[in-house]
Amino acid sequence: MPFPRLTVYRHDRRNRALITLVGEIDLETAPLLRAALAQCLSDGIRIVDVDLTPVTFCDCSGLNSFLYATQKTTEAGGILQLHHPPPTLERILDLTGSGLLLLGPPVGQPSPPPGDVPAPAVQPPPPRCTPLVAAGSGDTR
Repeated sequence: MPFPRLTVYRHDRRNRALITLVGEIDLETAPLLRAALAQCLSDGIRIVDVDLTPVTFCDCSGLNSFLYATQKTTEAGGILQLHHPPPTLERILDLTGSGLLLLGPPVGQPSPPPGDVPAPAVQPPPPRCTPLVAAGSGDTR
């Protein structure tokens, strides 16, 4: 019997959960991740901390699962934060600009204390720079 490629550990404390993921997050294991995060909301958990220290790989399927879970958690009045992402996920977060949504408050701002969920802060989206003409397109109109 082969070993699972992703193992999910959950530790609850009142309405806060620490989810520790071990292994690889990809197209095959993302449904397990999504189900585990959805179960937290079903159980009344409103603050979800996800420890990714033991994750060896995460692709865009994992990112999609985290973004979906963040959306659902926010809609339920809670927050989801990733901690210690592996280099592959850090790269994806940098390329997509999703780090602001998933990695928690910037340095210098404290995380919410364990216990009751504070009112979620509404932050404006980061400014986007969109080129009017693709660089190197050769079009000089």
